Amino acid sequence: MAYWYNLGTGAVETDDTRGQGADVLGPYGTEDEARRALETARENTERWDEEDREWDERGAAPKD
Repeated sequence: MAYWYNLGTGAVETDDTRGQGADVLGPYGTEDEARRALETARENTERWDEEDREWDERGAAPKD
């Protein structure tokens, strides 16, 4: 079963309870993973931002 985090309500939903037009993150394999969706997204964004900074510092960014 897939789990989703509903951004509008802050609730964890399943395929059976998720609305068609719902603004959700997922799917996740467990209810706990879905509950941590915002934390996981924040951690991923911070990691990717750091990777981008490192990439830029190595001179791999296109020159203007």
